[in-house]
Order: sequence, then structure tokens, then C-alpha cells
Amino acid sequence: MKTKAKENKQNKAYIESPKDTNKTEEPAIAYGKEYFSYADYLDWSDGKPREIIGGIVYSLSAPFRKHAKATASLFGKTWSYINQRKGKCEIYHAPFDVRLPLNGEVSNDKIYNVVQPDICVICDPSKLDKRGCIGAPDLIVEVFSPSTGKRDMNEKYFLYEAAGVREYWIAYPDSQAVTVFILQPDGKFGDGITYEVINGQTQVPVKILEGLFIDLEEIF
Repeated sequence: MKTKAKENKQNKAYIESPKDTNKTEEPAIAYGKEYFSYADYLDWSDGKPREIIGGIVYSLSAPFRKHAKATASLFGKTWSYINQRKGKCEIYHAPFDVRLPLNGEVSNDKIYNVVQPDICVICDPSKLDKRGCIGAPDLIVEVFSPSTGKRDMNEKYFLYEAAGVREYWIAYPDSQAVTVFILQPDGKFGDGITYEVINGQTQVPVKILEGLFIDLEEIF
């Protein structure tokens, strides 16, 4: 079992973030702006996949095969469980826009966080609209890749915590492991619990879906 130390950060519209090599500079040059909103996001017509975190634009690229396989397996297992029980939760995979307003904003030009999680489960149908999801999903899974791993463990970690995501998974295909963070009553993620195939910890419970266990040997 491993734990992740956290820093205490305030909920705010702009999440402070370290330098990221995938930060997209082109929109800033084109539009003469430093921070971008969901309204700007909707105006871009070049078809390039992007995310906005704290008003900063980040580029996305196609995942490696192991990443794609793990995502598909996790999605399939979770979708089957939800579908068989005809529950109210819905599951989506990238590309799927999740808008995360941190202070109750509803106007597109006031929303500074738009992400495309590898997998997300939403159990409140009022958060779903024609463009995707607005508000915190109940579960988000990000599958680690070299190009986005730092962001998953830093910017997205603090964003998902601030937005109120109940359960956050980071999956590591190469090491066949998953780290699970659960939102606590104080609004902060607890210390992460890491499940590893190498240590025989293959059954991972999904807290928001009672009775669902993910077998890491099957996923990886």
C-alpha cells in the first residue's frame, strides 16, 4: 500500500500549475490572451483536442496502445456492471467534455476548466447536457501516459479535488497498478491507496458502485 502526500490548496477559478511541456501556446498568440474560458474553447474550429485547466490550455495526443487497451477494458467492465443493474449512473470515455466550474458559474465565459477524462461516471442526470457534463463526475479514471502523467498527478488531482469528484483513479498500465483517491468529508482527497498486481492486490473496489470490483489482471 502506498500513500500520496498532498498540499493544502484553496478552491479557486485559476489552479496554480507548474510548467507543462504540453501547454498549448498557439491560442495565446492567436487571441492575445493569457487565460481562456469554455467560451473560447467553443470558438476554436481547428479540431485539435485540448483541455483547459485554470484558464491554461493544454494539448492532447493519441494514447499509446497499452493506454488505449486499459481504458477500453476499464470502460467495458464498468459499463457492463451499470447496464446489467439498470442504474441511474452513466459512463463516458474520451473525447467527452467535462466542465468543472469551481464557484457555481454557469456562463461559458466564466468556466475556466474543461477536461476530457479517459473515463468518467456521472450519477446525477442533471449534470448532463448536449455538450457533455457540467459539474463533478462521481468517478474519474485517468490512465497514465508519459505525455499527460504529470498533469494527472498534479493539476488534475487538485482540480478534481476542488470540484468535488468523489472518487479519482490513476491507472498505470506499465506497472499494472491503480491508485485510488476518495474524497473525504472535509472536501479533500484522502491518502491514495495503490493496488498492484505484483503484490497480489488484484481486486480493486469501486466505492461509488457498490459491489463492483475491477480485476487488474484482466484489465492489464
